Amino acid sequence: MMLDAVRARGEQDGTMFKALLDTPAIRFAIAGLLSVYVSLVKHTTRWTYEGLTPMEAVWQGGRGVVACTWHGRILMAPVAWPRRAQPVSVLISRSREGEVVARFAALRGFGTVRGSSRNAKKADQEKGALAAFRAMARHVRQGGCIAVTPDGPRGPRYRASQGAIRLAKTTGAPIVAMGWSTRSRIVFNSWDRFVLPLPFSRGAMVWTEPLVLEPGADSDALEAARQTLETRLIEATQQAERLTGAEIIEPAKAPPAPRADLAL
Repeated sequence: MMLDAVRARGEQDGTMFKALLDTPAIRFAIAGLLSVYVSLVKHTTRWTYEGLTPMEAVWQGGRGVVACTWHGRILMAPVAWPRRAQPVSVLISRSREGEVVARFAALRGFGTVRGSSRNAKKADQEKGALAAFRAMARHVRQGGCIAVTPDGPRGPRYRASQGAIRLAKTTGAPIVAMGWSTRSRIVFNSWDRFVLPLPFSRGAMVWTEPLVLEPGADSDALEAARQTLETRLIEATQQAERLTGAEIIEPAKAPPAPRADLAL
């Protein structure tokens, strides 16, 4: 999210950035500034919405759901989900950066599932990932929403892993996806082309049709569902850019094989 863009901008002095994140007060301040900025953009942007009719059925149904947006578009995702809808939780690493994201999520009214850090030993990382997956599945089965960035945390940009599909298969929940854009924005030169929306602009949020997996779907069906999710989310994001007159950001080159990790 925005933290990734700040980190990318500060790569020339990564030591100083990491030192700042070691300070709890600094982490809290960054999270607070992010939350205030998101509210500013939300309330000063003239938003256009597409795909709300099927989403209203999802929000009113009370059923657990998996919600997706691209990693570079995660900053405004919290304001797209109504407070009256399913309670949202997000998977967050146990890193210093994750502490900032966790505080930001809490300020926006979201719950968190803490996963393992990428710097952990492999065995501990796998154990933490399994525990996190079980916690997410439990939250969805209880009628909650799990927010997923299918191309995170390492990319390639706009290329979906199978994580959301695996979670949907395990829980029987539908997958919904949202792309957004604003006309006035800053696009960072990071792997995800992180978008920082500017206030007092035109914006658009575009929702996709819910994607429901058939019970007992085999590996071929799961791969087809992954491709459908990827295509729909690319189209929704680029439609939002067309609606606002923003430059369209293209996907990165597809990887040789889809990743199987649950990326958030």
